[in-house]
Amino acid sequence: MAHPPSKYADFEALRERAITLRREGLSRRQIRDRLHVDNNDILNRLLEGEPPPAWTNRPNAKDDLRATARTLRLQGWTYDQIQVELGCSKSSISLWVRDLPKPERRRSPEEAATIARRGWEAKLRVRDEERQQTKEAAKQAIGDLSPRELFLVGVGLYWAEGSKDKPYDRRENVTFVNSDPGMIQVFLAWLDLLGVDRERLRFNVMIHETADVSGAEKYWAELVGTGTFNKTTLKKHNPKTVRKNVGDSYRGCLVIKVLKGADLYRRIEGSWYGIVLGATRQPDRMSG
Repeated sequence: MAHPPSKYADFEALRERAITLRREGLSRRQIRDRLHVDNNDILNRLLEGEPPPAWTNRPNAKDDLRATARTLRLQGWTYDQIQVELGCSKSSISLWVRDLPKPERRRSPEEAATIARRGWEAKLRVRDEERQQTKEAAKQAIGDLSPRELFLVGVGLYWAEGSKDKPYDRRENVTFVNSDPGMIQVFLAWLDLLGVDRERLRFNVMIHETADVSGAEKYWAELVGTGTFNKTTLKKHNPKTVRKNVGDSYRGCLVIKVLKGADLYRRIEGSWYGIVLGATRQPDRMSG
């Protein structure tokens, strides 16, 4: 059975027509549609050696950027400076100027160190702002404490920082020591909640003898308001020890003793073990 002749059988005649159309300024697409050539390999052979018309050459949008980048590089600009100026990627800049000599370093090692230090300080400021924002958000989320919440906080606070009765040293008394003014304020608020009269409280400052003793005494007196202060306890300085708690912010510790506090101590200890019991039962309640 004979096959029908191919439309590309007279290739030379078809090529002649394609070249004529090309020289008339037609694009590849136009020639393909005009001659009904749907095979790209055939079209390439038909137009082989014939340059495209000028109007089909699209300008490269990055040619101007490339030329500018090379000019700036020759003027001694760094990749970072060129990137900021032109808004293009460093990889493109590197490709465009890699054959050009590197600019001479214009900064001294000291200047470079100063710039690096400033950058690091700026980063630390940002980190500190983030820390402060997190702390402030957490503080605002607490809100007012209910009496029960304050009671539980106070019990935990005392059991962490207060004196405790020991089997080998029976001391059912209430003595709380801390250097954090916030801890002192919460503990006093807790005592107020329990109805402990301020007349039953005795305060005294514990501080290193080399610190500002009178300044610390004044600070704690103003913080607690009314109250009876006993004589300040001075800690002897050990010349072999390098103290880190120095400076204007060091005010020693404040000791708070509750007179006739045996019954209060028993309530504290019992309440603490009640908290322990409640906390350890928590998973069972959640699963049930």
